[in-house]
Amino acid sequence: MSRRPFPALLVAPLALALLSVAFPSVSRAQQPASITIQPRPVEDLKAVFATVESVHETLARTRIGGTIAELKVKEGDKVTTGQLLATVRDPKLPLQIVSLDARIQALQAQQHQAELELDRAQRLRASGTGTQQRLDDAQSAVDVARAQIAAMKAERAVVEQQLREGEVLAPANGRILQVKVIDGAVVVPGETVASIATETYVLRLHLPERHARFMHEGDPVLVGNRGLAPATPQATAPIGETALKRGTVRQVYPELSGGQVVADATVTGLGDFFVGERVRVYVATGTRQAIVVPPDWIVRRFGTDFLRLADGTETPVQVGGPIPALDGQPGGIEVLSGLKPGDVIVRPEGV
Repeated sequence: MSRRPFPALLVAPLALALLSVAFPSVSRAQQPASITIQPRPVEDLKAVFATVESVHETLARTRIGGTIAELKVKEGDKVTTGQLLATVRDPKLPLQIVSLDARIQALQAQQHQAELELDRAQRLRASGTGTQQRLDDAQSAVDVARAQIAAMKAERAVVEQQLREGEVLAPANGRILQVKVIDGAVVVPGETVASIATETYVLRLHLPERHARFMHEGDPVLVGNRGLAPATPQATAPIGETALKRGTVRQVYPELSGGQVVADATVTGLGDFFVGERVRVYVATGTRQAIVVPPDWIVRRFGTDFLRLADGTETPVQVGGPIPALDGQPGGIEVLSGLKPGDVIVRPEGV
């Protein structure tokens, strides 16, 4: 029994994953009727794993000590800047306000008495029966009472501000990663209530050191399906419609970590992923010359692949892996042998 089809079965998932982006949504009528074979540079793609990371992670902290009276969020919730996450209550603060109100009332009574004494001293001084010293003492008593009342009101405003600071607010838009407290928990000032991943997400790639010289900002990447599964198009979907996404390298870090180069790639739709989720990514690790033909121009009969030449004959070819469309270059299937530069191939009948 022939063993040739067995390797093809092994590479089938990868071939399906990349063929779907080879010719993005090009109709059959738009394809040329013939192609003159010429080698062209193609990118060698390497499949690596990247993790979904938040560009920034911030913490929502308490500003006063007390007890968590109301917790309004849980892990996974999306929050906006200024949204109430929890409420911290300190039972001593309302008591302090009551105490300050009583002291303010006492001082206001003293102020009223001092104002009466001042009025009496002014009348006596005007009639010539009172001394200037008594008038000055009465004026000083009124001024001291007013200053003490102002100080008490300022102290009361401080306590009111502390009450307002019991509300723990979200410092940025994002998603709750972890909630560190529960209802009824005792917290101190500065304690973390929740950690928040901001809305900007990237794919963090870790590549071997030998690939560091090939990574540059702006390089394209291809992102596979979730769940570490290779991307496969639907059976009924036209070529080009698949779960594979395109991204761009946004930053290459200048420091190697553990013999690996670290890079970040931006891809749309990462907000629906779990932070820390691993995703299959295809990155370019070099350039080489290759002959690339449309995948639907290859005819397979009896376990052998054929391409039709312009003179009407068919030539057997050995095909390699899929070549995706990158940087404006059309993709297809690489032909390893059976063609030479200058050959003209035509589209088979019925395709």
